[in-house]
Amino acid sequence: MEQEVQTTEHRAFTHLHVHTEYSLLDGSAKIKELVERVKELGMDSIAITDHGAMYGAIEFYKAAKEVGIKPIIGCEVYVAAGSRLTKEGKGGGYYHLVLLAENETGYHNLIKLVSYGFIDGFYYKPRVDKELLRQYHEGIIASSACLAGEVARDVLTLSYDHAKEAALEYEEIFGKGNFFLELQNHGMPEQKRVNEALIRMSKETGIPLIATNDSHYIYKEDAVPHDILLCIQTGKTVEDEDRMRYVGGQFYVKSPEEMYDLFGDVPEALENTVKIAKRCNVDFVFHDLKLPRFDVPEGKTAPEYLREICYDGFAMRYPDPKPEWKERLEYELHTIETMGYVDYFLIVWDFIKYAKDHGIIVGPGRGSAAGSMVSYCLQITTIDPLRYDLIFERFLNPERVSMPDIDVDFCYERRQEVIDYVISKYGEDHVAQIVTFGTLAARAAIKDVGRALAMPYADVDRISKMIPTELGITIKKALQMNPDLKKAYENEEDTHHLIDMSMRLEGLPRHSSTHAAGVVICREPVMEYVPLSANDGQVNTQYTMTLLEELGLLKMDFLGLRTLTVIQNAVQEVERIHGVKLDMEHLPDNDPAVYQLISQGKTEG
Repeated sequence: MEQEVQTTEHRAFTHLHVHTEYSLLDGSAKIKELVERVKELGMDSIAITDHGAMYGAIEFYKAAKEVGIKPIIGCEVYVAAGSRLTKEGKGGGYYHLVLLAENETGYHNLIKLVSYGFIDGFYYKPRVDKELLRQYHEGIIASSACLAGEVARDVLTLSYDHAKEAALEYEEIFGKGNFFLELQNHGMPEQKRVNEALIRMSKETGIPLIATNDSHYIYKEDAVPHDILLCIQTGKTVEDEDRMRYVGGQFYVKSPEEMYDLFGDVPEALENTVKIAKRCNVDFVFHDLKLPRFDVPEGKTAPEYLREICYDGFAMRYPDPKPEWKERLEYELHTIETMGYVDYFLIVWDFIKYAKDHGIIVGPGRGSAAGSMVSYCLQITTIDPLRYDLIFERFLNPERVSMPDIDVDFCYERRQEVIDYVISKYGEDHVAQIVTFGTLAARAAIKDVGRALAMPYADVDRISKMIPTELGITIKKALQMNPDLKKAYENEEDTHHLIDMSMRLEGLPRHSSTHAAGVVICREPVMEYVPLSANDGQVNTQYTMTLLEELGLLKMDFLGLRTLTVIQNAVQEVERIHGVKLDMEHLPDNDPAVYQLISQGKTEG
């Protein structure tokens, strides 16, 4: 029995070079499935090293923790051959380098590297350079990456000595024991050459080795759908000869046994992966508020100032108040203060006041925020919660874990002015818009896969139209709902293959874009908390809205609403033509003439 324990111990291994679905259109490993597979294979830790970005880091962390696997946060960055600021040539001047965060410092440095890669260094890819690596190396463990890494490329194209020089420079940047030479074996002759050179180099320089498998999908049989995914990325079809492909079908999550079969002659390279996994310890704290501070007039505290402006509004809204109304206001203020949301309310009050002072029409309020008397007194909303018996607790109560959510509608044409005001008040680097991902939904997956398989358009179109148009539909659900689709799937060979491949890729993120309304406002520069990316010159967070909230950051919805623009134009026209200045906040809601119009169906627009 003792003997057996020893062998399994000897077989310990950690994957440190792993691409997930967030290596957009390049990795097809869905995070949840990935961590479950790692557990199934008997490993206790795994890294995430997506290309150039950290989009999936938090999702990966949570999913790994859920199944009892240790998450290692990393990224495979692109290192510019010269300066990241030089943007010329065909964009081929960059190398791959794997970076793993060893601790909190390393995570924060990794965030900065990845952010600057997008903000300063973007040219074909988000690129960092050695100057940045020197600046932000602390707490990071690096490895030489794949054949596209500088050391490997030098072995193949320049000379062993050049490669050795490059390796020593990286060791000097990251410090002794923090840089590793990475062995890979996907059955390619070039890798055999590189591995021989790296093993020799390790003996000569003392730079330690690790063995990795550059995984882009989970199971061996995912090689085919993954190949289709690459066709979708590059706009090619499987019939195209000269296209990007991962040859050999070896880019999956291998078991420790398979890795030992490949690298049994260099056991230390396998053992080092476990040592690195033990060294990497990054943890996230969720729901710990990091609200920006609102500057209040001198001599006042934020709670005092909120109370003061609330009572000014209260006097205006309720000229003849009942004692219990004042009690309600006090209760709300007390809840807001004890839950730590004073600054939150002041921030929202301030930018809505700015909009109203500058003639930008603001919506009356939406959702549970309308149940708050404080919101009504601050003119954040224009609906009297007392009149309509609205409940404050639905909006805010001590049991609620997530932040209160005040979504604000602005005139569609002038919404950006309010965002610009927020940027100027809190600082350009303290405000960012939020990323969102377009995914391969059921119909889109079938169309994309059909195109990549070079199937006739009419056939693909016919199948995609059999998917019911309902929210959250999946191909699996569609097969159960539509007998015609099921029949086509069972009887037509091409359709069967199309649907199988589409189901494997369905739900993967297809591209990143900017969320239509979300803006994050931070106490420190945004880059201190989350990685940033750039989208058409627009700086975005790399984490989505829900994850930012979970990390305790302030996310606001600045919604542009065309209806408000229409109302504002109508008010201006009424004044221009009839000389009557309408006040939309105080229109009677029981005008018989209005109901007569509605009952005639004259409600368009």
